Amino acid sequence: MSLVPGTVRPRRLRTTPALRRLVSEVRLHPAELILPMFVKEGLSEPVPLGAMPGVMQHTLESLLEAAREAVDAGVGGLMLFGIPEHKDEIGSQADAPDGILNRALGLLAEHLGEDTVVMADLCLDEFTSHGHCGVLDSAGGVDNDATLSRYAAMAVTQARAGAQVLGLSGMMDGQVAVCREALDEAGFSDTVIMGYTAKYASAFYGPFREAVDSELQGDRKTYQQDPANGREAMRELSLDLAEGADVVMVKPGLPYLDVLAEVARESLVPVWTYQVSGEYAMIEFAAAAGAIDRERAIEESLIAFKRAGADAILTYWATEVAQGLKGPKP
Repeated sequence: MSLVPGTVRPRRLRTTPALRRLVSEVRLHPAELILPMFVKEGLSEPVPLGAMPGVMQHTLESLLEAAREAVDAGVGGLMLFGIPEHKDEIGSQADAPDGILNRALGLLAEHLGEDTVVMADLCLDEFTSHGHCGVLDSAGGVDNDATLSRYAAMAVTQARAGAQVLGLSGMMDGQVAVCREALDEAGFSDTVIMGYTAKYASAFYGPFREAVDSELQGDRKTYQQDPANGREAMRELSLDLAEGADVVMVKPGLPYLDVLAEVARESLVPVWTYQVSGEYAMIEFAAAAGAIDRERAIEESLIAFKRAGADAILTYWATEVAQGLKGPKP
């Protein structure tokens, strides 16, 4: 049986690779990819992460080498996380000018600052002995307002070290306003604040704990968002925008595409998303088991973020994907 003449046939636009490429609604670009990187104090050589195949805890030397590779591939930015040798209750190494993260920021800013965007994770969890994202009160809970003072100090130190974008990932109430004020008062009015508008208390952060040598006991449900709540993200968005966020973030990515799409529809500033460690690990391990096609799964996951409205994507595959998008050298 044949369809009658004049029948609408959507398949016409799918008939060849060239035609499919021409009518593609979204596409990836290297400049829209951001590479998260880990630098650890005291290492003599980079250490591979068992839960995240292909990802390393870097020395300062290997960090610079990997960062150069990413920049040469056209990756748009580098987001740094630091792991100090010494951790304490208040995360004192977080705003120490000679702390590992701030030294790494200075290194990348000096060598690559004109060719890429150097970014810093602004949170205390990598630096505290208890693994929480803030200062604890006498009852063992996270003290929101005491934590804001630490964030303000970190913001100024990171900006002074050379960070162009600060990723406020701690999910403390008022964090954007406090850091904006501190930066402006210190003369860093051009430093960009990326507010984690929707950061959920997710199981998909699991492999990241290994990456930053986390000492967390318990969970972060009192300050990260409930996975059941979507409207709450829009309330957080309105607050972050009112406090002066230059960019906003939805994290994790794939489990929260609905939230990402809603934030992208409403936001007046760029919207980024983070393809987190668990999302990365699932694809890597499934591909290693022969269950899925690795390259296609990576591309499909990134396209999903773009389709939902993300302007940029933090992904551990940033360099690899950017190299593939550029194609082989002539």
